[in-house]
Amino acid sequence: MKKLGVVLHKAKSGNLVLKGTDFFKPSLTVYDEEGKKVGFVIETFGPVNSPYVLVKPTTDRVRKLLGKTLYVKDGGAGVGRKGV
Repeated sequence: MKKLGVVLHKAKSGNLVLKGTDFFKPSLTVYDEEGKKVGFVIETFGPVNSPYVLVKPTTDRVRKLLGKTLYVKDGGAGVGRKGV
């Protein structure tokens, strides 16, 4: 699996904001450190060299994810990158 980023906080919308490692395409499934599905990518935004990722959680244990690293299956990075 490939590192998606670290969860910074929960937005008012209920979505998670992550400090990303790359640009990721929307709808990719997101997993926690144990390989359990926790949501999916909605959007990647911000500067290319320091992006943020918005994740829609599909779990009720969002508080436990704060500060944790989340992952996607290999092959999702770089897709949807703008300006390249």
